[in-house]
Amino acid sequence: MAKHTPGSMDIEEQEKTFNGFIKWTTRLTIGIIVALILLYIVNG
Repeated sequence: MAKHTPGSMDIEEQEKTFNGFIKWTTRLTIGIIVALILLYIVNG
């Protein structure tokens, strides 16, 4: 079995996936908040 050295793994693809996930989660959250504010204004 190969000896493992911490910090030697290439995680570039995982970082891209995580950044994409955070970007879309942020956009979705902002969209939901805007929709709720609009609903409040219209029904207020």
